[in-house]
Amino acid sequence: MKVASHQLRCTECSAGIAPEAAAADFRCPLCGGLYEVIYPWSSTADQTSTRTSGTVMPDVRLPNPSALRWLWQERRTSTMAVDQSGVWRFRDLLPILSNPESPITLREGNTPLYDLPRSAKALGLDFLLAKHQGIGNPTGSFKDTGMTAALSVALERGFEWVACASTGNTSAAMAAYAARAGLRSIVLIPEGKIAWGKLSQSMDYGAITLQLRTDFDGCVRILNELIRRLPIFLLNSVNPYRAEGQKTPTFELVEQLEWQLPEHVIVPGGNLANGAALGKGFREMRELGLIPRVPKISVIQAEGANPLIRSMIENGGETLIPVVADTRASAIRIGSPASFRKAVQTIRSTGGWMAQVSEQEIALAKAEIGAEGIGCEPASAATLAGLKKLVASGRVTPEERVVLILTGHTLKDPEYTIDYHRGTLLRDDELATATPADLNLHTALRKPPTVLDADTDAVLRTVESVLQTPVPA
Repeated sequence: MKVASHQLRCTECSAGIAPEAAAADFRCPLCGGLYEVIYPWSSTADQTSTRTSGTVMPDVRLPNPSALRWLWQERRTSTMAVDQSGVWRFRDLLPILSNPESPITLREGNTPLYDLPRSAKALGLDFLLAKHQGIGNPTGSFKDTGMTAALSVALERGFEWVACASTGNTSAAMAAYAARAGLRSIVLIPEGKIAWGKLSQSMDYGAITLQLRTDFDGCVRILNELIRRLPIFLLNSVNPYRAEGQKTPTFELVEQLEWQLPEHVIVPGGNLANGAALGKGFREMRELGLIPRVPKISVIQAEGANPLIRSMIENGGETLIPVVADTRASAIRIGSPASFRKAVQTIRSTGGWMAQVSEQEIALAKAEIGAEGIGCEPASAATLAGLKKLVASGRVTPEERVVLILTGHTLKDPEYTIDYHRGTLLRDDELATATPADLNLHTALRKPPTVLDADTDAVLRTVESVLQTPVPA
């Protein structure tokens, strides 16, 4: 009988299958649910339900927590690419490859953890940090951590073509890793609804980039038809191996905090896979005795792309209510998120919350994060905007330790930042919802370029006038 290192389990009906038995769209044939990867040590690994014809997982456990911590720290001094990766350094907790020493890696992960003292003071919090997935990852977003895992599986299984539908970050990551692996890649993107900073990456890495006259959800529909007709490995977030890479920032986070856990982790919500992946990472660490509990995980959506919020309000999250997504935060402009059920389960099991934020609230939060010397893409800033609402409602208290997950680099969407500082980003009706305090903060944070003659006195006069303006606290 063949012994497998892992199996796939449906998150809806709990049916288990062997990895190679998954359909091309990674949907359960019994209920249409998504799969997650489970291991012999997973608390969800029911050996009866996951047993398949000729395949069973062994009844084994990993080394003790102290041994794992020591091993992971020891690998940081290695010069091997697999050890310098912030994903594969933790390969003991993602044994998804037959040869775990040779994944397709661009030394992803190892992302910094920043404190946000100004924002913490403004909110009355004692402890506010940002785990910046846009800095350190090779294409500038958290998608790299998932792509190294899923694309390594594609290569090991002999695929020559990979594909994804994308609002930008997924396409950049897939194209880069496919190029590294020598695979061909196809990107389907909604025409006119992707930041050029992201689109330029997929083109530069050699992907076949197709702009379709539809939205993201329309691109997903076409992609699903494509993979049924051709031998193409699907690399959207429905692929369960993406979550295996995307769970690893939790391991980094607790290491960076010297194994002290925050009370609250806040993520932006688009296709909703990231929050679920982080929940899986925390849950597995708890199951192995590495941490005593799982932090609350809260998800923030834009008001114009809020299917999770709307579904939770109208039917308690029992069924997804799709929306026509409309937000300038392009990374979360998704109206029918594939990982809806996973996100609902994560929020409920961790005791987290949800919030929706307006366009002007996202823009203001992005400028506030920028004023801390830390840039991020608009979708990332939804976390700070949402945190403000959670604090105001008493769902986050001053003594709680909070970590914001910033998902993408500020240069992913430079046009957004330029338009904000020039005062052309937000419409009058969007600014009308801002409080007087927020309007004053917008004015203080905007730093548009000043055009002057090439005259020293003119420059001095301008500098002197700026010096007389108080610096925002």
